[in-house]
Amino acid sequence: MSDGGSWAAPGAEPDREPGEELGERPDAQAARPVTPPPVAPAPAAPSSVPPMPQYGQYAQQQQQPPAPQYGQYAPPQPPQQQPAWQQRPPAWQYAAPPTGYAAPPQWAPPPKPGLIPLRPLGFGTLLGAPFQVIRRNPKATFGSGLLVQLVIVLVTGVFVGVAVFWAISRSVSAEGQADADAVAAGSVGIVLVSLVVPLALSLFASALLQAVLVIEVARATLGEKRRLGELWKAAFKRTLPLAGWFAITAAAVIVVIAILVGIVLLANLVGGNGGLVVGIVVTVLLSLALVVLGAWLSTKLALVPSVIVLERAGVVRAVRRSWSLTNGNFWRTLGVIWLVSVILSIAGQIIQTPFSFLIPVVMTVIDPNNTGSGIVAAVALYVLFLALTLLLGAVTSVVQAATVAVVYLDLRMRKEGLDIELQRFVESRQDGLDSWPDPYSTGPYATGPLPAERRA
Repeated sequence: MSDGGSWAAPGAEPDREPGEELGERPDAQAARPVTPPPVAPAPAAPSSVPPMPQYGQYAQQQQQPPAPQYGQYAPPQPPQQQPAWQQRPPAWQYAAPPTGYAAPPQWAPPPKPGLIPLRPLGFGTLLGAPFQVIRRNPKATFGSGLLVQLVIVLVTGVFVGVAVFWAISRSVSAEGQADADAVAAGSVGIVLVSLVVPLALSLFASALLQAVLVIEVARATLGEKRRLGELWKAAFKRTLPLAGWFAITAAAVIVVIAILVGIVLLANLVGGNGGLVVGIVVTVLLSLALVVLGAWLSTKLALVPSVIVLERAGVVRAVRRSWSLTNGNFWRTLGVIWLVSVILSIAGQIIQTPFSFLIPVVMTVIDPNNTGSGIVAAVALYVLFLALTLLLGAVTSVVQAATVAVVYLDLRMRKEGLDIELQRFVESRQDGLDSWPDPYSTGPYATGPLPAERRA
């Protein structure tokens, strides 16, 4: 049946307007919302990653390119990208410092412009530096020591030889026992007086050599190399105060020896033979105690020559200064000075002992019957032995004087920061500045610790 009541065959639909549905009135078509047609989804982009297999499904194996045969060119493979955990830097590699960050300065060894490094010295450096003084400037150091030793030997030989010859000639010409005794006493007095001049000359020459070596060590530390004339000219200005200190030391030793001899003589006069034995025992025990006291005093006052020369101080102030510098460093100072002395003594004995045995052997071989024909050979050997003694004496005096000077510089570096002053002096000299004061002269840094602003 149709809407108009007429029959229509099944499947035959009446004519409808576009958009009209079955069972809707034409007036309701306008009120129905219009639904847009569905949009087909965009095709997915092809992915290089194969899809994950589902549960229970075998994973599809990727096809590998066939391996090239022998003689066949293999195409280059693209670089494989490392995983993210392998792209991170290792743990020991630090990140770059931020902008404006100043990296800490790298460590640099202390400068060594000359003889020793400008820092507190180790024990090995203290032992080796005095021996390097001769090798570094042999003309000024060894030459000075050799000249001093030669002058002392010549003057002593001349004065003592003349005095002995005169005393012997007077004793031979004396007549009678009373006259002979008076002449003998006068001869002994002449010989003793003749020793005064060599002793005074030895004190002055030793003071001059000590001053020369102190100045040489001080200037060599700064990298300077002075000639012999320059060193002697600078040392002469401080020789008299230094000779006065040596005279005081020699007088103290003479007084101690006189006291020990006086004890023995007094004990002999009072107690006879028994008193003599007691006096000898007391003298020996007192000598041991004086040796210990002398070692202590010589170590505490070892820096007096260096203070007199470099700081231009008097004897009293130099004694106080040396005493204060060695406080807390007594055993170190004693060990260095005594060890150098032991080394020099052993070396001298090793060199001199063969000559002591060689002279009698040569005399026996040349003149076995003691006829006097080998006197020329004996004199030649004695002259050679004397020359060798002079050389060893020069080396010993130079090294011992240099040892005291090096110990003085080391103690000032440790206690007063002298190394900082020396570094500033060297830097200012390299910059061409001449107004910087002498780093060894007296001042606040020579009489006590450096102020904080000078150590900065």
